[in-house]
Amino acid sequence: MSRKYFFLLIAILFVSQGSYAQIVRKRTTLLMGGRFDITIVAKDSLLAEQNIDAVIAEITRIENLISDWKPDSQLSEVNQNAGIRPVKVDREVFELTQRAIRFSEITNGGFDISFAAMDKIWKFDGSMTAMPSAEAIRKSVEKVGYKNIILDSVQSTIFLKLKGMKIGFGALGEGYATDKCRDMMLAKGIKAGIINGSGDMSTWGKQPNGKNWNIGITNPFHPEKLLAVVPLKQDAVTTSGSYEKFVVFDSKRYSHIINPATGYPATGLCSVTVFGPNAETANGLSTSLMVLGKTAGLLLLNKYPDYSCVMITDNGKVVQSKNFRMKKFKARL
Repeated sequence: MSRKYFFLLIAILFVSQGSYAQIVRKRTTLLMGGRFDITIVAKDSLLAEQNIDAVIAEITRIENLISDWKPDSQLSEVNQNAGIRPVKVDREVFELTQRAIRFSEITNGGFDISFAAMDKIWKFDGSMTAMPSAEAIRKSVEKVGYKNIILDSVQSTIFLKLKGMKIGFGALGEGYATDKCRDMMLAKGIKAGIINGSGDMSTWGKQPNGKNWNIGITNPFHPEKLLAVVPLKQDAVTTSGSYEKFVVFDSKRYSHIINPATGYPATGLCSVTVFGPNAETANGLSTSLMVLGKTAGLLLLNKYPDYSCVMITDNGKVVQSKNFRMKKFKARL
C-alpha cells in the first residue's frame, strides 16, 4: 500500500457564476506532503480569504500531530519508540488510530496503518526488470502487522510491539483533514465549498448560481479525458488508482498499491472511486477495494450502505456498486 497523491486526477469543474451575491475564492497550497485545493463560497473576498487561512491553519495543525515524516510529531514519537515503550498521544490521534485499526481488522490486513514499515522492494520508475523473489517479498512485510499495535484507551497511549515497526496514516490522514475542515467551515457559517487533499475531497453546499458542484473523474486509460462528471452536494469522493505507477510481468499488470498482508501489488483494478458522506472512510474504502479486488471489495462495501463506488478493471470494464446513487452516471472510456 503506497501513499496516494495524484494517481487519478479529480478536477473541479466550475460553471459561470453570473451576477450572484456570493463569490468563490480558491487557493492551492502544499500540505501533508501533497497538494491541497481549497475552495470557499462567501459573501465577499475578505471573508473567503480569511476562511481559507483558517482551513490551512487547521490542516497544518493536523499535519503536525500525525505526520510520520516530521520528527517532532506525535506519530513520529510513537514510531521512534517501537519495541521500547508506549507513547501518550492526544485523544484525536488515538481515535484516528483506533478507526484505522478497525479498517485493518475488517479487511484482514488488506488495509494496515503499519504499512509504513514495509521494505520498498518494488520499483515503479521503470528500473525493475524482474519480479522480486518470493523470499524477498515475504521479508519485506515482516514488520507489518496491525495486531502488534497496542492501544490503551485509559492512558491514551500507542505502543508498537516490534522494533522497527512504523505506522502512518498517508492519504487516510488527508481525508480526515478535509472532513475536519468542512465541519469547521459549516460551524462558522460558511455554507459552501470544497476541500480537496490530493484527490480526497469533501464538498458541501452549492455554487453561487444554485447548482451543485460538478466533479470530473479522470479516465485512467486516457488521462487527458474525463471518465464522467458527477454532481455532488454535501458529500465526499476519493479515488485510488494505479494508471501512472505500475509494472507488467508476464502480461500481468501489478499496481503500485501493495497489499500489506502479502507484500504483493494489487492486481485486477486500475481505479476505484468511492462516494459517501465522509472522506476519511471513503479513502479507507477506496484503498481497500484496490487491494481486495472487485468481488471481495464489493462484499466489503456492502457493510457501508452510505457509500458507493465505481471500479475500472485492468481490462477496461466499468463496475458500479448496487447502491450507486447517480442514476444518470455514464462512464466514457
